[in-house]
Amino acid sequence: MRALPAVILSLVFLSACSTPPQKELDLAQGALDAARAAGAEQYAPKEMTAATNTLQQARDAVAQRDFRLALTRALDAHDRALDAARAAAEGQVRAHAETAAALTAARTAVQTLARRLELPDTAKLPKADLDAARAALHTAQADVQKAGAAATAADYTAARQAVAGLSVRIAAQMRALDAAATKRPARPVRRGR
Repeated sequence: MRALPAVILSLVFLSACSTPPQKELDLAQGALDAARAAGAEQYAPKEMTAATNTLQQARDAVAQRDFRLALTRALDAHDRALDAARAAAEGQVRAHAETAAALTAARTAVQTLARRLELPDTAKLPKADLDAARAALHTAQADVQKAGAAATAADYTAARQAVAGLSVRIAAQMRALDAAATKRPARPVRRGR
């Protein structure tokens, strides 16, 4: 009598392994599609590749009529796809924070140069130096605007690329203005007669 439940369980398991695990394959594919939609290819490429490869192994096992292995691989692919989706969400949050920090630094650098150009002493610098600083400011402002638009569109990579090195370029321009200010000849002192 005790052997009957074991036999029934064995028959159920064997019958489950006698056909392709289509439901599990479909679930794994759905999870993979969801991970892709969540940005896993960009933000969790290792996890996405592992899920894709495991699903392909499941399909290969079906082709070889090894349905037990196909079931195991399909379930594993589903789990890996869920991991990829979670990792993608975390990656997006991290990318958003890094982009916000880069934009803040870039905006601060632009404001610093703009204020410097408004100073009365700066206006007395040679025209060539002022023109170079104004051109650098104009380019930096355009880069910040481009980065802001990319960040709004959640294209964090493009946003960070737009402002990459901007703070360094602005700092170099500030040093150039400082150097021009120190080279400026002193005004002759008029003495009374």
